[in-house]
Amino acid sequence: MNPEIAKYIDHTLLNPNARKAEITKLCEEAKENNFYAVCVNPVHVRQAVKELSSSKVAVATVIGFPLGANLTDVKIAETQKAISEGAEEIDMVINIGALKDGEFDFVAEEIKAIVKVAKEHPVKVIIECDLLTDDEKIAATKACIAGGAQMVKTSTGFVKDGKGATVEDIRLIKDTLGSAKLGIKASAGIRDYEKAKALIDAGATRLGTSAGVSIVKGSQAVQAAY
Repeated sequence: MNPEIAKYIDHTLLNPNARKAEITKLCEEAKENNFYAVCVNPVHVRQAVKELSSSKVAVATVIGFPLGANLTDVKIAETQKAISEGAEEIDMVINIGALKDGEFDFVAEEIKAIVKVAKEHPVKVIIECDLLTDDEKIAATKACIAGGAQMVKTSTGFVKDGKGATVEDIRLIKDTLGSAKLGIKASAGIRDYEKAKALIDAGATRLGTSAGVSIVKGSQAVQAAY
């Protein structure tokens, strides 16, 4: 059991049709449950910052989302603008095609460029495990280390029929990180306490999920049973 599971959660709403009222609800739930952060699209950063100004909940946003296929200069501009709007954490998508072409130096350099403009703001790098082989996941994780990222993130949640975060991928990333001091964000497909706990036990240090409230309730139910 983990009574502090709420502190692992980035309460997430990245739907393209998300409305202002839904962002308000997301932020209210994050405050009520003491989640670590909310994660919203860049267009909603300013609202989320305002909604959470009196709380300790951080505001994260996504860059190059969900495809990762933007030019590096565009990702840099996105990052700078998001931070100017008040974003405290940056979740960026790698250039997946470049990784699969074996352009590992390019991927690492792009990460490094985002980390540089983000300055003190943590950068979580989305490697999109559902589209990668195990060898590519290892290479992507090594690129995150070389690029100076603070965290490796498994998924966008936008891959059709994707598995999202899996225990096996978390273990693979953790083993690849070795002594490197990067966190691991498990994201996509995390809908209940049991899966959330399994991912944490495997090495996840953060969870990206839209089901944070249900996960916390599941944790409380398990605790009550004991």
